[in-house]
Amino acid sequence: MTDHRPYDPLIDTLGNLSITAWWPVRVVVLALCAMAVVGAVRALRRPASPLVRALAVTAAVLLALLTVGGVVNAHYAYVPTLGEALGDASSLSSPAGVDGGRIPATGQVVPLTVPPTASNFSARQAQVYLPPAWFARQRPALPVVMLLHGEPGDPSDWTDGGEAAATADAWAAQHHGVAPVLVMPDINGSLTADTECVDSPVGNAETYLTVDVPAAVQQRFGTTPPGRSWALAGLSEGGTCAIMLALRHPDLFSTFGDFGGLSGPRVGESDTDTDPTVAELFGGSREEFAAHEPADLLATGKPAFRALGGWFEVGGDDGDPLAAAQKLAPLAAAAGISTCLVIVPDGGHTFDVWSAAFRRSLPWMAARLGLVPATPQATAGCQT
Repeated sequence: MTDHRPYDPLIDTLGNLSITAWWPVRVVVLALCAMAVVGAVRALRRPASPLVRALAVTAAVLLALLTVGGVVNAHYAYVPTLGEALGDASSLSSPAGVDGGRIPATGQVVPLTVPPTASNFSARQAQVYLPPAWFARQRPALPVVMLLHGEPGDPSDWTDGGEAAATADAWAAQHHGVAPVLVMPDINGSLTADTECVDSPVGNAETYLTVDVPAAVQQRFGTTPPGRSWALAGLSEGGTCAIMLALRHPDLFSTFGDFGGLSGPRVGESDTDTDPTVAELFGGSREEFAAHEPADLLATGKPAFRALGGWFEVGGDDGDPLAAAQKLAPLAAAAGISTCLVIVPDGGHTFDVWSAAFRRSLPWMAARLGLVPATPQATAGCQT
């Protein structure tokens, strides 16, 4: 699907109007604030009805707050344009089309606040990478790769140590600006919380990631709907989450990347001691734990698994994650999943391994998501 809204130069100009630069928005707001303060002072000094005085003071206070908010927003660049302040992602679009037109040389990382409508999960702000093609006037509906961080961590881990935006930019440069939209949601709610992406007393992270995040992404960015053209990938805890969520929701995700994850949801660093996880996340229920354990899920042999693809990548010196990948990859292949296993010699539990894993697996993911044909070049890094 394509965004076929007619291009309106006035709307585009207003939507892209900067609200972080001094001119014109902030200077106009400051001028209005000064006028309101002067008007309020005059209303208080001169005889006037209580209603007029109240309105004058209220206007002055609101405009003063707006001015302060503008200063804070300008410093942190939370909301850079008027269109984004009004919730219209189309304000980011370029007036030039992909075919014969000019699109940016690189993509853009923007913030996204996801309303926790279904989950009531208290999440930090997500980040979204929009490839150059997203800014086309006739915007294609692009596929999505959700990138999940670890613990401790936050969504910016994927743009910082994970180098996801740079990787996507490099791939898009070779494909006429087209690349997946990268969605980097918060999976834990805080730096040290550990939800393991399940619904638990720690927070309803699974519902947040499978219901609230997809809804917000489609509404804001006009992507393809979840399903064949959506993928999950993650590092460390996020890698565990990626395979677990893909197996539990094969109707939402066709592809997963497990980079340095454990065998399943685990509280703490041990892959073998599951008692704390059962107690803290599943209320003591071994049945609920099994319903989220990838090995147990793969043993069910669901027909839907045969449409999945999974990429496992782990450092050769990464202990428990290495053992987990060597256990789960054969089980995934036996369940009919198109499976890749890459073991990085001398690699550890580090961003060097995880950033390279995303860079190596992106062509394979893009082929599975329908962006490019599934050629030998696209699957060159895959060891089955």
